[in-house]
Amino acid sequence: SPLPSVPGEASAHFLMGYIRFAHFAAGQTLIVFFLVRIYWAFVGNQFSRQLFYLPVWNKTWLWGVLYEARWYAFLVKDPKKYIGHNPLAHIAMFTFMLFLVFMIFSGLALYSEGAGRESFYYAIAGWMFSIFPNSQDLHTYHHLGMWAIVTFVVVHVYAAVREDILSRQSMISSMVSGERLFRDDLKD
Repeated sequence: SPLPSVPGEASAHFLMGYIRFAHFAAGQTLIVFFLVRIYWAFVGNQFSRQLFYLPVWNKTWLWGVLYEARWYAFLVKDPKKYIGHNPLAHIAMFTFMLFLVFMIFSGLALYSEGAGRESFYYAIAGWMFSIFPNSQDLHTYHHLGMWAIVTFVVVHVYAAVREDILSRQSMISSMVSGERLFRDDLKD
């Protein structure tokens, strides 16, 4: 969608520059938070590492994926209880982390086009142009990645609220307090 028309002298407006600056600042903030999240996976508890690996060798986990898929499709009545992510959410979050890695490196590669081949950005992400030789293709996939993230956020918020209500497990409040509650286990 095109930018809105801004009346007046062109030299008095810097709309696209502000938008680009906000985009670059958001991207670099994403990189910092992603690096902090990786650090937390090393120093945090066992649940902080869940987002970076899938235990596909574990039969219990694989059966949990199928059970949770049936739970989300309303085919089973009772949910299972998990302290960390349930197996289906585990897959979703792992996939999201892969998307973030792609978005970070594709964004740095696209930024390096303006910064030049001798730049720090090209040294880190210039290899992306070996995979996507046409920078317009890389730009298109970066744009599609944005829509994948928007879709993930919508589905993630829905799933968190749904789990909080239907499974009677504290999902949203656990993000703030750090304590996990199972409402059916509470004594009146």
